[in-house]
Amino acid sequence: MRVLLIEDDQLIGDGIKVGLEKLGFAVDWFSDGLEGEEALYQIPYEAVVLDLGLPGQDGLEVLKNWRQNGRKEPVLILTARGDVDERIAGLNSGADDYLGKPFSLKEVQARLNALIRRSNGRTSPMLTYKQVSFDPQTRKVTLEGKEVVLSPKETALLELLLLNKNKILSKETIENKIYSWDDEVSSNAVEVHIHHLRKKLGKDIVRTVNKIGYILEEI
Repeated sequence: MRVLLIEDDQLIGDGIKVGLEKLGFAVDWFSDGLEGEEALYQIPYEAVVLDLGLPGQDGLEVLKNWRQNGRKEPVLILTARGDVDERIAGLNSGADDYLGKPFSLKEVQARLNALIRRSNGRTSPMLTYKQVSFDPQTRKVTLEGKEVVLSPKETALLELLLLNKNKILSKETIENKIYSWDDEVSSNAVEVHIHHLRKKLGKDIVRTVNKIGYILEEI
């Protein structure tokens, strides 16, 4: 899933970006509040990780502007662990969750997964389709109870399809959801990933809708 990270501390930002990418997320990282605010209007992000002390524009103002303009993406704010007033201000401004510094990457992952799950109206952390199951936290995929090894992008594509069952996703939508601006994307990348999913999980796992896109249908 593609997430927006706005953090001006280079060490923390780099650690979150690299760590989340290893865990299967596509991450766009901005260190300036104004640039980060604008990015949310350009790309359909699944969630946002937002620091509050930012150059250009304070994180609280960024968050308030998003909510006033109707943006509903779940936002996880990063705060100093002891700053209760800052956490309260963030939540009152429209944040969905907060995380105090220092934090573990696994907790960032768990909180993002929970936010994405709730924003999609799901209660169970597991994603399933027929005999296929996917655990967003461990990133493990099973078919009929047996683990299937997928590449990171194949896993991200499967997760996207599972989150959007019975919805046709265009090639452009898929690219925007599973790739960051830093990724190099070949013209047939999506088709290759779809081919590999069918080979590993069954040829009927994904249906191609001619000239429109792909769908994972659940009757």
